[in-house]
Amino acid sequence: MARIAVLLAEGFEEVEAVTPIDFLRRAGVEVVIAGVGGRTVTGSHGITITADLAISELAGESLEGIVLPGGMPGSVNLAASPEVRRLVESTLSSGRLLGAICAAPARVLAPMGLLSGRRATCFPGEESAFGADVEFSEERVVRDGNLITSRGAGTAAEFAEELIRFLLGAAAANEIHLRTVQKS
Repeated sequence: MARIAVLLAEGFEEVEAVTPIDFLRRAGVEVVIAGVGGRTVTGSHGITITADLAISELAGESLEGIVLPGGMPGSVNLAASPEVRRLVESTLSSGRLLGAICAAPARVLAPMGLLSGRRATCFPGEESAFGADVEFSEERVVRDGNLITSRGAGTAAEFAEELIRFLLGAAAANEIHLRTVQKS
C-alpha cells in the first residue's frame, strides 16, 4: 500500500489539505497527517485538525511522497521549518512524489531552489516568487516528473486525482473521479 504524508502548519488552507487526504484515503493510500510544531494544527479559516503525529516523528518513516497544502500563513510556516525542508528536499531528490498546491510552490519550494529547471504552477499572483529558470504554467494542475503543483482550493480535487494517478495509475484516479466529483 502506498504511504504518503500531508504536512500541516498553522494557517494551512483547509480545502487544500482535507480534499487530498480524503481522496487519497478513498483510493486506498495510507495518509499520515503530520503537524508542523505539534499535533494540533489550526487552518486559515479556524478549523482545527489533530494530526496523526508531529513532523518530528516522521523520521525513519517509509513514505512514497509528501503533500504540502497552501494557505497563508500556512505556506510561510511550512517554509520556516527545517524539518519540512529536509523532508521536501529528500523526497524530491529521491524521485518520490512531491505535491504542492496554492502558495506552497511559491512560498516553500521556490525559495529552496527546488523548482529550478522545472515546470510548475501556483496560486495566481504568487508566481512572482518563481525564478527565471522556472517554467510557470497557468494550467490548473501541472505534473513535471515526480513534482505535482496546483493553483488553489478550486483545483484541490483535480490535484488529488493527479496525486492518485502518480501513485496508483490512471484507472485508480478515474475511479475516484467517478465516485466523488461526478456524483450528482
